[in-house]
Amino acid sequence: MHRKRISAHTAWPIARKAHKWVVTPRPGPHKTCIPLAIILRDVLKLGDNIKEVKHMLNDGQVLVDGVVRRDHRFPVGIFDVISIPAIKKHYRVVFDSKRRFIPLPIKDSTLKLCRVDNKTIIKGGKVLINLHDGSNVIATNEYRPGDSIVLELPQRKIKQRLECKPGNLAMVTGGRHLGEVGTIKELKLLRSSQPNMVIMENDKEFEVIEDYVCVVGTKKPAIELGE
Repeated sequence: MHRKRISAHTAWPIARKAHKWVVTPRPGPHKTCIPLAIILRDVLKLGDNIKEVKHMLNDGQVLVDGVVRRDHRFPVGIFDVISIPAIKKHYRVVFDSKRRFIPLPIKDSTLKLCRVDNKTIIKGGKVLINLHDGSNVIATNEYRPGDSIVLELPQRKIKQRLECKPGNLAMVTGGRHLGEVGTIKELKLLRSSQPNMVIMENDKEFEVIEDYVCVVGTKKPAIELGE
């Protein structure tokens, strides 16, 4: 329930010694997340303290992926879309060059990108694809783990499929290359207990494990990712 600022995740863009304690996110689907209160108070400066942030949330003024969220400890992760209709502002949570969470201002809040982590067969022979944000979408069997999809919010309808294959653009969501965007050069499937690897390139060539790769487009990003 309680966490000191000095031990907070390095991806949180907060002042480590300004205060002693910091908000702790609730358990959720994201491997790396940040509490909604920190985004609103410390980054967007929409409140001077937690009390003001709670007031805003209790009034239903903040939406995450098109759904009203009232919990100040709600865990927000990569590619989540935060909307504040009262001031007509929309943000997409991404990583900056220093591997920290930042709310990127966007114009189109109806699109969200999700990575396909798994797929299962449910009653009736339908295919359920499991996404990185903990949600599920019924789809066809053509989707494979490692692919990405673009969802239309708030209905969560699939608008586009992005295959994990050489030539497509991808973002690294973990490890030492966190936040970097590059082109997939090669997929290395290893017949061992070690994870599969992906070779990517931008201004340099580097290698990351497959689970850290999220396809974001073909020739250009399918969503707004800033610089």
